[in-house]
Amino acid sequence: MSEQLDLFAEPEKDKLDSEIVPKASNEHRILYFDLETQKSADDVGGWGNIHEMKLAVGVVWDSCEQEYFSYLEGAASQLVKKLRTADLVVGFNVKKFDYGVLQPYADFDLDEITTFDMLIDVNKKLGHRLSLNHLAENTLNAEKSADGLVSLQWYKEGKIDKIIEYCKQDVEITRDLFLYGESHGYVKYSTRSGVAKDLKVDWERASLISPS
Repeated sequence: MSEQLDLFAEPEKDKLDSEIVPKASNEHRILYFDLETQKSADDVGGWGNIHEMKLAVGVVWDSCEQEYFSYLEGAASQLVKKLRTADLVVGFNVKKFDYGVLQPYADFDLDEITTFDMLIDVNKKLGHRLSLNHLAENTLNAEKSADGLVSLQWYKEGKIDKIIEYCKQDVEITRDLFLYGESHGYVKYSTRSGVAKDLKVDWERASLISPS
């Protein structure tokens, strides 16, 4: 984990679009993204109704600005605008879940954003899903501090700062896992029988932004 990132700092106020730091001409803006919801799948009648779960907190790490951006539901449109500035959005289960939650707040199809979903790539290679926590533990020797159910309880209790901190940690893990895979060409996992293995990946950002 990067030591220069303070997960427990007070959240920065969202910057206006005009304040976004210009990127260098040869620099890609990579946005690492995760969100937490107000409601569970049970609350909305099942996983087929992800669009009804509502945004609690969304967090983005911007590779150009080197900082976090946190958004509550009232700023969902700003979050959508931020994601649209990316050369590449990176997430874990982002296409089905995060974009499913966020789509009602957007006036365009979020699938139009160039996006890399690590879960989809891992699933294609292995033939089954692995959790972000599993890959983080095996690859980064790190693990999540809580889970989505705890986040839902925090929302009911009005503990928004705790949700932001938790979501920031997920974004940090997402970012560090992607960067590890990009630089090493593999991530680590354990089989169901507990055997440690490397999973080869091709996460070079230029090829993800402009696939041949």
